[in-house]
Amino acid sequence: MCSYKPGYLELFESGELERRVDKALESLSCCKICPHLCRVNRLEGEQGFCRATDQAMVASYGPHFGEEAPLVGRKGSGAVFFSWCNLRCLYCQNYEISHLGAGRAVSTEILASCLLSLQKDGCHNINFVTPSHMIPFILKALLHAAERGLSIPLIYNTGGYDSIRTLRLLDGVIDIYMPDFKYWDKDIGEHLSNIANYPQVAKKAIKEMHRQVGELILGPDGVAQRGLLIRHLVLPGGLSGTRSVLKYIAEEISPDTYVNLMDQYRPCGMAHNYPPLDRRISEDEFAEASRAARDVGLNRLDKRK
Repeated sequence: MCSYKPGYLELFESGELERRVDKALESLSCCKICPHLCRVNRLEGEQGFCRATDQAMVASYGPHFGEEAPLVGRKGSGAVFFSWCNLRCLYCQNYEISHLGAGRAVSTEILASCLLSLQKDGCHNINFVTPSHMIPFILKALLHAAERGLSIPLIYNTGGYDSIRTLRLLDGVIDIYMPDFKYWDKDIGEHLSNIANYPQVAKKAIKEMHRQVGELILGPDGVAQRGLLIRHLVLPGGLSGTRSVLKYIAEEISPDTYVNLMDQYRPCGMAHNYPPLDRRISEDEFAEASRAARDVGLNRLDKRK
């Protein structure tokens, strides 16, 4: 059991968590949960960009050992993979989940049981994967789970396209924010993820996440307790604008930001139809990305590849 006391327990004890749940659920009738601002009535089954409606959709859950070392520890990160997404990355490695909605609808009571099961398995944290469109259900499940003894940190594992208004509902709830910072160029973001304003939104969202939790803090066992961890996937052909992204992180967030510069891109989804996404990155491309990180002064790079 983690000795660190997550912030959501204080909000639960004060009654503030229940108020946040009510506010989040109210937003489903005219959905403005993410920056798409679709304004559909999800309670009546209307679908916006993400295609989610009035229940959480879960593709899978279980201990996950493929994450960054500070999240995995010895017993794994308790990952909950949600179906659908508020991005449309044409190269998504979870294409069946994010684009096709593979998974099943679950009640918030069942979702709470999943969280408690992960804690019982010894997972160091709960890792909400692609959560941006599922926030009302996550908060309500968290309320149920806290009543039943959930007490491990929460990770918000997001593509980075998040609303400041919604993030403020999560202030004090989420212990570890883990956003992607995918692109520097807005035209690339529109072409590859169908999001015209991705860089503008991601920059503001990541700043808000950092304001809430600060730098990544590790416990005595080397497992993360609280803070910000940014992921950046290096794409072939320089499509992700890596040097500019890393420079922004170092200068506008903090040079002490924990960054996972990822080299594991592989063609998935529809990527084979969109060169240069039809190939993996080269050793030279990743070496250049690593040099860029050093050049801009980032000093906490994840060493696990």
